[in-house]
Amino acid sequence: MAKRQPFTIGHATVAPGSRLTVDLPVSVLSDHTPVTMSAHVVHGRQDGPTVFVSGGVHGDEVIGVEIIRRLLRAPNLATLKGTLIAVPIVNAFGFINHSRYLPDRRDLNRVFPGSENGSLASRLAHLFMTEIVARSDLGIDLHSAAIHRTNYPQIRISPHNPRTKELASVFGAPIVIQSPLRDGSLRGAAKAQGKDILLYEAGEGLRLDELSIRAGLAGILRVLRHMGMVPAKRISKPKAAPQFCSSSKWLRAPMGGILRIYKADGELVRKGDLLGAVSDPFGEASEDIIAPFDGLIVGRAVMPVVNEGDAVFHLGRVGSVEKAEDSMEDINAQLEDDPMFDEDEII
Repeated sequence: MAKRQPFTIGHATVAPGSRLTVDLPVSVLSDHTPVTMSAHVVHGRQDGPTVFVSGGVHGDEVIGVEIIRRLLRAPNLATLKGTLIAVPIVNAFGFINHSRYLPDRRDLNRVFPGSENGSLASRLAHLFMTEIVARSDLGIDLHSAAIHRTNYPQIRISPHNPRTKELASVFGAPIVIQSPLRDGSLRGAAKAQGKDILLYEAGEGLRLDELSIRAGLAGILRVLRHMGMVPAKRISKPKAAPQFCSSSKWLRAPMGGILRIYKADGELVRKGDLLGAVSDPFGEASEDIIAPFDGLIVGRAVMPVVNEGDAVFHLGRVGSVEKAEDSMEDINAQLEDDPMFDEDEII
């Protein structure tokens, strides 16, 4: 059998059966401090697919960083087939400043595929596309809600893509949402190059959440197992199929004031249910927020102070509340008490 070739990224080569953290130069700050995008490459001894896992495209989304940290400690990677590229912090500028954006206030996930000679955001996007996406067969991009909002663990897939729909089911997050590709997004730019990406959304910016971390870690390991890259040992299968939402809608504050929330994220609701209410500070006026259809709360605001028109509940449409109840209960119970999280080497 022919010996597997080393993996080349940037100016570094990674030998088969080894792993290496590679610093890819991005820019130099105004005070002459160099900034890099660091990628950890695990290059297996045997052939297999190349998968990247990325976090911190938005600098304030820290849950993905923790998921990747735990992933790189997983014993399953010791016998990896193929290659794993882990980039825990894509947007180092935003991460250092606890900000969603880059120093020029651009949203990195709206400038892909970028360009070599464009803005700082555009150059970073171009670097990620050429060094990471172009070398990969599949990507898993980890996100959280914007600050003052939270997302229940979910995978977002584009319509009419049977491969990502299958992999979303393998991932086993509680919710799968069908979401169109957006111009300038990493997912959209990768698709234009013939590459699929699973988009994982969970938790809140600048906060860690154990349920979201566990769902993300378990899902990545399941996908790697499904692709034949890691052994099945201690990687549990989902106890139930994820709840599929064909579409979703943000419900907005009908007035400014103090938001009172009566339903939690991840909770199933029926059309006409009272989700919350907004009242003025004097208690003289109040308006209810009512579910316009049967659905699942896939995200919500966590800041009680709202202005008129602020997004407060993100409601995913479900076909049947009754059918969804059992599957949601089984998946949530598995995340809370799964033997794959018992040992300290992953946590």
